Amino acid sequence: MIRRQVQHTNVLITPRDHLQPTQVLIPPRNHQQIPEFNLQLKEQECLSSLKRCKNMEEFKQAHAQILKWGLFWNSFCASNLVATCALSVWGSMAYACSIFCQICEPGTFQFNTMMRGHVKDMNYEEAVLVYADMLERGIEPDNFTFPALLKAGALLRALDEGMQIHGQILKLGLHDDLYVQNSLINLYGKCKKIELSYVVFETMDQKSVSSWSAIIAANASSGLWSKCLTLFGDMISEGFGEPEESILVNVVCACAHLGALQLGKCAHGSLLRNISSLNVIVQTSLINMYAKCGAIQEAVSLFKKMPDKNQLSYSAAISGLAMHGQGREALKLFSDMLREGLEPDAVIYVGVLSACSHCGLVDEGLQFFEQMKSEYGVEPTIQHYGCMVDLLGRAGLLIEAYDLIKNMPMKPNDVVWRSLLSACKVHQNLEIGETAANELLQSNSKNPGDYLLLSYMYARTGRWEDVSQVRTELADKGISQAPGFSSVEVQRKIYRFFSQDVKWPHHDGISDMIHQMEWQLKFEGYVPDTSQVLLNVQEDEKRQRLRGHSQKLAIAFALLNTSRGSPIRVTRNLRMCSDCHTYTKYISLIYEREITVRDRNRFHHFRDGTCSCNDFWLLT
Repeated sequence: MIRRQVQHTNVLITPRDHLQPTQVLIPPRNHQQIPEFNLQLKEQECLSSLKRCKNMEEFKQAHAQILKWGLFWNSFCASNLVATCALSVWGSMAYACSIFCQICEPGTFQFNTMMRGHVKDMNYEEAVLVYADMLERGIEPDNFTFPALLKAGALLRALDEGMQIHGQILKLGLHDDLYVQNSLINLYGKCKKIELSYVVFETMDQKSVSSWSAIIAANASSGLWSKCLTLFGDMISEGFGEPEESILVNVVCACAHLGALQLGKCAHGSLLRNISSLNVIVQTSLINMYAKCGAIQEAVSLFKKMPDKNQLSYSAAISGLAMHGQGREALKLFSDMLREGLEPDAVIYVGVLSACSHCGLVDEGLQFFEQMKSEYGVEPTIQHYGCMVDLLGRAGLLIEAYDLIKNMPMKPNDVVWRSLLSACKVHQNLEIGETAANELLQSNSKNPGDYLLLSYMYARTGRWEDVSQVRTELADKGISQAPGFSSVEVQRKIYRFFSQDVKWPHHDGISDMIHQMEWQLKFEGYVPDTSQVLLNVQEDEKRQRLRGHSQKLAIAFALLNTSRGSPIRVTRNLRMCSDCHTYTKYISLIYEREITVRDRNRFHHFRDGTCSCNDFWLLT
């Protein structure tokens, strides 16, 4: 039995508490005096008038006619009344509830309709309570009951209730219904139980496009972006050649996270072929994908062609320009948005302040920070304060950044302290850096990067005992650093390389390519920056470790497997070190390649020995 207490409200609610009927006058059943033939005609007329309703006023008139002729006691008429009121775009769930409460013995259809209506109106807890009421009255659910109910459970992230419902589905023998199975996959995916989604998916005798959509969405909910693309390929190979819009949107999101531009372009083409008109949400997803795949010009071009723009689409374009170091262009876009009469919100201002931060526009950033409060009434959140600390810290204004943190109206979070610590590392301010690090460690930070930043600062000053102590504490707490990796797209496939990787199938070819690259680099004056190796070892060993950085392995593989002059796009999971930055600048010159690298913070476009960040990266 479904629990009567819905987790997300923490208030005990009985199944029928949600039905608060308004009084609907029901005339006495005196329709027996009317000839049966005329009654049937009136029933048909009333049902026809219901179908023609376009608003609540017309619906109430049709309802009045049904009451007048005593047809409400006909279960078919009552069902149509509830369905029309609950499921129409112009309908009213409050009014539908008042009708539902007047039905003496509602059946499965009426209960299903009420659940669907509540889900349509995003009253997900109410849908679950209707189901509890249904069970209490002894009404047996059918296969049409569960898709809407499981959707409500998925959107509530109600895993326990969802598993109870799954048990009832098995008990009723409805586990082989295609729509029920798809809904279960979606439920477990939304609840981050991807393994349970696969249990359902893999036991299906017959799969539909919606089944593939559900399992791809489940992987997207868990951030398994590579698996999304693998499943999409499997779906196409099994003959499902016309994917739904939702599948393609998830594929676009996966490409954005993986930096897979060519696959993203294919998904864009599929959208154009299969969808007659792309809505604002889909177009915004495409802008985000192109920006995160390094193709900022394509993103801007798509944005400019949008006939209708909203705050979300402006936010995607502004944030994209900011990531690519085009701060001035991002601020110009923000001015265009204001001229169009769109009110900036908190999300927009995060993008604006981020644009100022990436380009060192301190005065502009301070001006916008004041503007958001004074002119538009947007109260700064912790994200906005984090952007300001980042902006001041990158500019070397560490004291000002520290003062801002101390005067924040809310408690600083780890992100704020981490921004200050990172700035202290760049500007070599150990005193403030230790303060920021202590705040992070006292908050029981599980981020290994916090410890590594502090150990780096100690290593730069030769305090190796302190380096050892920090690393010992890191080990004692069982915190391990995620291995650095770089992904590169070659011939529409994503290849991932880990730092110091020696198990790659093409390792010999890559090693030879690395050796050739370093030989040419010597003639350009490249000197390895061994200060990036935080180990108290000999210089030769430090140079050997630099040689194995994942970014260099990915670039070497791309040079071996792509045509001369074609661009190379690399995506990293960690921030780029200064040695890889210098190394890649030289490689772009020597091999005459445009190399785009997306690290954890921003994009770098290397061309002819220069980088788009103008070496401001050293302050990021």
